[in-house]
Amino acid sequence: MGNIKQISLVALLIALGVVIAPFFWFPVLGSKAYPGQHMINAVAGVLLGPIWAAVIALFVGVIRMSMGIGTIFSIPGGLSGGVIVGLFHLFLKKINHKHPELAALIEPMGTIFIGGTLAVYVFAPIAGREMFLIPVWIGWSFSCIPGAIFGFIILEILIKTGVFTLLKE
Repeated sequence: MGNIKQISLVALLIALGVVIAPFFWFPVLGSKAYPGQHMINAVAGVLLGPIWAAVIALFVGVIRMSMGIGTIFSIPGGLSGGVIVGLFHLFLKKINHKHPELAALIEPMGTIFIGGTLAVYVFAPIAGREMFLIPVWIGWSFSCIPGAIFGFIILEILIKTGVFTLLKE
């Protein structure tokens, strides 16, 4: 993927993540759950890889926080989800898996277990909050599982319409 196309897609996904945030969220134990962010993580990880997926999640999280519609917990959740998708996508491509886009469905593993654990033990103390691990894992699953499924559906649509190939060239 060329640099201009890549940067344009990064900007588009950041903008989409910010625009959809106010319309589709719900509270979870002192944080705010955004299934749309998990959808963006899934798409970005597959289309752009782990580093760009992390950059996108970071920018969306920081912009949401600056607008007052996000919390510090978007950082560990978003970054870890996008990175895990990107790494798993690279792994599936390396082993010549027929459907490397299935990596989108692994997003909850990164967000729930890595991001949730970091949120509870690192970010909650920084924010002056007390959170408990298992309830965070359960609560975040209600957000990231549907978000990852939506991301996978979007990727499948992009593949079936030929847009995926255009974006990956």
